[in-house]
Amino acid sequence: MSGYHLAQLNIATMKMPLESPGMADFVNNLERINALAEASPGFVWRMKDEGGDATAMRAFGADILANMSVWQDVDALSSYVFKSAHVEILRRRREWFERMQNAYMVLWWVPAGHQPTLDEAAARLAQLRESGATQQAFTFRSAFPPPGQGLPHVADLEARAES
Repeated sequence: MSGYHLAQLNIATMKMPLESPGMADFVNNLERINALAEASPGFVWRMKDEGGDATAMRAFGADILANMSVWQDVDALSSYVFKSAHVEILRRRREWFERMQNAYMVLWWVPAGHQPTLDEAAARLAQLRESGATQQAFTFRSAFPPPGQGLPHVADLEARAES
C-alpha cells in the first residue's frame, strides 16, 4: 500500500437551475448517491458543505456543479463510479447537464490524509486540458500509479478503460 490516495474532480454545466423541476430527479438522488459513495470500499473523503453536498460550491461558474472526493485507489473509485448504483445517475447525466467540450474530470494522487482544495483541483483540471494525461493529472483511460510505483502498463490501462 502506498502513502498516496486518489483525488478526483468532476464538473458539470447544468442545463437549468438546480431548483427547477427538470433537476428534481438529480437533486432527489443526491443524498442516496452521496451515502453510497461514503459506504463504498476505498472511500476516504468527499467535499461537502453544511447541507451535506457540494451543490452550493460554484468555484467554476454559477451554472457549474463540482464534485470532489478522495479514494484509496483507481480501482475503488472505478468500482463506485461504474459498478454501483451510481451508474444509474451517470447514465442519465444528459438529462441534467450539458455536453462538455473540454475535459471535465481529472484524477491525481495526493499524500494520504490530504484533503484537496478547489483551487488545487482547478489547477489539475487546467493541467489536464493543456497537457493531456500526465502523472500529475490524468483520467480513468490514462491512469498513472501513485508516485514511486513505476509507469502503468498499456495492457492494464486498456483493461481498466474497458471495465
